[in-house]
Amino acid sequence: MTNKNVYQLSLTAMLVAIGIIIPIISPIKITIEPMSFTLASHVAIMVAIFISKEVALSTALGTTVGFLLAGFPLPVVLRAFTHVVWAYGAAWYISKHKDMGKSGKQMFLLNLGIALLHALLEMAVTFLYFTNGDSVNMVYMIFGLTGIGTILHSSVDFIISIAVWKVLCQNRKIQTISNLKMS
Repeated sequence: MTNKNVYQLSLTAMLVAIGIIIPIISPIKITIEPMSFTLASHVAIMVAIFISKEVALSTALGTTVGFLLAGFPLPVVLRAFTHVVWAYGAAWYISKHKDMGKSGKQMFLLNLGIALLHALLEMAVTFLYFTNGDSVNMVYMIFGLTGIGTILHSSVDFIISIAVWKVLCQNRKIQTISNLKMS
């Protein structure tokens, strides 16, 4: 195992731990059953996408297992599992466009793409778990609460992630192992 791999593994472990702890201890939570929105709960995974596909995938899987072991309800665990898809997809895209961090427009489009995919996946979980035949309530829950709520939540967390990433990129080791290059 190379020093780069050990460093990536260490960063992944820290990001998984942060990704599990934030939803548990955060004082800023909005719960509107069946959804919950915790400020910065996606930051660890979003920082991971800036590093590499492997770190993103491992962080998303690790936080999912953490939610399962912490006893979160199955719909929350399944919503967390959907993060594997958008995290890996975003990390893959960044690996092909490493200089996109230098363009505000490209970062905005990445944010929008992640938010939309994130919302669609969580809407699917909500649809599978919470449909009860009441069409007005179902439309509100799936499209309004889950869809629009997830887009907003994901976008806010992405903005926080960019701020965190700019600080982390001041570390030369992180610069050398990461895919996203900032201006």
